[in-house]
Amino acid sequence: MAADTESFYLEQVTITDGSEDDYQYEEVPADDDFSLPEGDEDLEKALKTVQEQSEDLQLQSQRAVLTSKQPIPHKPEVIDDFLRNFLIKMGMTQTLECFQTEWYEMVQKGLFPSEEVEFVPDVYTHNQFMDVEIKSLKKELEQYKEVASKAGHAILKLQKERDFHRLHHKRVAQDKNRLINDIKRLKTHYASYEPLLRQLHEKYETLLRQKMLTSLERDRVVGQITGLQATLRSLESGRGIKIPDTLVNRNRREDGSLGPTQRALLDAKEKILLQEGVASYDPSKDPTKQIGKRYPKDSEFPLDTRVNPYLVHMKRKGSIQQKLGGFRQHTTIKAHELAISCMALHPRKEILVTGSDDHLWKMWSIIKGELIMTGDGHTDWISGCCFHPRGTKLATSSGDTSIRIWDFSKAECILTLEGHGHAVWDCSWHTCGDFLASCSMDKTSKIWDINSERCRYTMRGHMDSVNSIEFLPFSNTILTSSADKTLSLWDARMGLCAQTFYGHMHSCNDATFNMKGDTIASCDSYGVLKLWDVRKVAVILSFDAGPHPGNQVAFSPSGQIVCMASNDGTVKSLDLATGNLDNIEGHEDSVQSVIFDFKGDYMFSGGSDGVVMVWV
Repeated sequence: MAADTESFYLEQVTITDGSEDDYQYEEVPADDDFSLPEGDEDLEKALKTVQEQSEDLQLQSQRAVLTSKQPIPHKPEVIDDFLRNFLIKMGMTQTLECFQTEWYEMVQKGLFPSEEVEFVPDVYTHNQFMDVEIKSLKKELEQYKEVASKAGHAILKLQKERDFHRLHHKRVAQDKNRLINDIKRLKTHYASYEPLLRQLHEKYETLLRQKMLTSLERDRVVGQITGLQATLRSLESGRGIKIPDTLVNRNRREDGSLGPTQRALLDAKEKILLQEGVASYDPSKDPTKQIGKRYPKDSEFPLDTRVNPYLVHMKRKGSIQQKLGGFRQHTTIKAHELAISCMALHPRKEILVTGSDDHLWKMWSIIKGELIMTGDGHTDWISGCCFHPRGTKLATSSGDTSIRIWDFSKAECILTLEGHGHAVWDCSWHTCGDFLASCSMDKTSKIWDINSERCRYTMRGHMDSVNSIEFLPFSNTILTSSADKTLSLWDARMGLCAQTFYGHMHSCNDATFNMKGDTIASCDSYGVLKLWDVRKVAVILSFDAGPHPGNQVAFSPSGQIVCMASNDGTVKSLDLATGNLDNIEGHEDSVQSVIFDFKGDYMFSGGSDGVVMVWV
């Protein structure tokens, strides 16, 4: 067998003569996918590597055939290649050598007919294709399982969220139905109270009118009594009739009743007065004396006959109010970290007080801009501040619904006034220093007696928040402005409204008197500035400086210039003589407060940027 094989190779292999130069070598193309490890000459490893690479190429080609959209023509595999690939795949190298030796011998001898052994049967090829497809489908199945698992988790999560939202919706619907039923019951309950409220309101208005008439009658009677006392004194001095009070009191009994002699003397005195047409004065019937019996510490309101000493500044020339358009910045004080809501000037010294949203008030020297004192005690923003007429105390109002009185000599709060139901917007001292007025968001204003430390009157009449309050200097008249778009004048002695001004179309934020007291300036939340004639109760001038709100207005001492702090970061200055409007710019945020000093040399503005600017 070996001899035959050797003779077969000898017959087949022939070597032609010729030189090496005549032979043309063909270039073998490099196969990137086929490589053998360098220095590795082991036949088994080489065959294994070839087998792995051939399997990869076969799988790739079969997968490409399966995934291709265009059909690929089928090319059957020859039987010997199939067997070789099978043996290589199984690692049967010795069997492979024997197979190749015997195969080529039989082919050379012509023992295999080509039509029977040329190609592999179709079933084996089909099995290979099916094997590749099964592997591909298994991979896809794993992917689909993973996707289905994620989808299942997502569905469970969505179902839980759906159940939660269903329960929440059900609970909200139950709460809604319960609230609707409560609202229906409240409406029914409120409707039952409407007739009673209407009746009580009518009674209140009737009693208020009766109180006003009684107060007016009381004032008239008190005036008559005062005149009759003066007439009595003149009669006693003219007739030479003098009945000493010591004689009357000497004959008074121990129980306080009148004795015979005392009664006779008083009867004689009354007869003389009746002959002259003058009625006798009975102190026990004086209503002003009856109040003192209940509250001994109550203060008495002064008469409205005093003269305002600051009127002399209305004739002063060369001051700031004569130089419209010439405002220039003199000093800048960084007073607070938060917005400045109010400012007040000392009545005699060059001292300024500022109140802020940071719950503090600070006292500053105007000339040097130095901090003198700081007040800490309010628990909410400070809305208003006002110096005592003597300059020894300070009143501050706050959003914590209280008014505090501060004593500079003690450097502490000496009195806290509480009684308002909501934030207190503003406060103002009476010129005598014994009374303080305050206004609040609770739609009321109050007059406080500092000596008795109690509220003397609560002034009701506004239908919305009362935003500002001010005493007319050296008078018992109070001016208030309200969010109900009205201004009102009140008599502080009785706590009654004397006059109401209508004309604003938006909420009134501030109102103030001029030095003379015959003109009122007011501003509203749309930036409209109005001037009112107090005697005629009519609008003198209406100027639209909006649409930004006006926060505060101030008259210059001469009364010729009106300044308004605006929310657009400017101070609007209106010259009443020429009607010119000037925008004074300097603040980086809205301006909340503007005031003049008593001489008219300076104008001060405070803004939400926490800065106080002094203008000359």
